[in-house]
Order: sequence, then structure tokens, then C-alpha cells
Amino acid sequence: MTQAKEPVTISIRAKAGQRDLIDQAAERLGRSRSDFMLEAACRQAEDVLLDQTYFALDAKSFAAFQAMLDKPPAPTDRLRRTLKARAPWDTGTTTG
Repeated sequence: MTQAKEPVTISIRAKAGQRDLIDQAAERLGRSRSDFMLEAACRQAEDVLLDQTYFALDAKSFAAFQAMLDKPPAPTDRLRRTLKARAPWDTGTTTG
């Protein structure tokens, strides 16, 4: 992600029903409309980019990668802690 610099303005048009829905959700979370929309948009953008990340491997490395996927590690306390830890980019509230 790019480093934050000066704030910029992002303008969008929405239907009244969409605005009302966003306002209702933002109010429930105690956030402004702008904060709510920006957080939601950034979360979606991160998901899209993470889902489409490309990496290249040679045949040997790819075979090793596939072998790891086919035989995941046995569950351990350390693995459970890692899976429950909040991701560094996750600044929102968690459920569960």
C-alpha cells in the first residue's frame, strides 16, 4: 500500500437509499459516513489485490509448494495462536 501523504477528496454519487443504508451502518458503528465508506472500500480493495497476487515459481519450487498444500502442518498451539492473531493490516473490529 502506498504511504499516506496529504488527504485527497474522493467524490461519488449514490442513490438516496444507498446513502441511507450507509448512514445507518456508519451510525451503528459510531463512525462518520466518510470514515465508514473509506474503511469499507479499502478493505474490499485489499481483498481484490490479495486475491489476484501473482508469483512465479520454477517447476521444482512449484512441486514443493503443491506438496505443502497437499499436506498442511499438524495443528499445534503455536499455529492456533497464529491463526487467531489479528493481521497487521486489519484495523477494524473483529467478531468471534
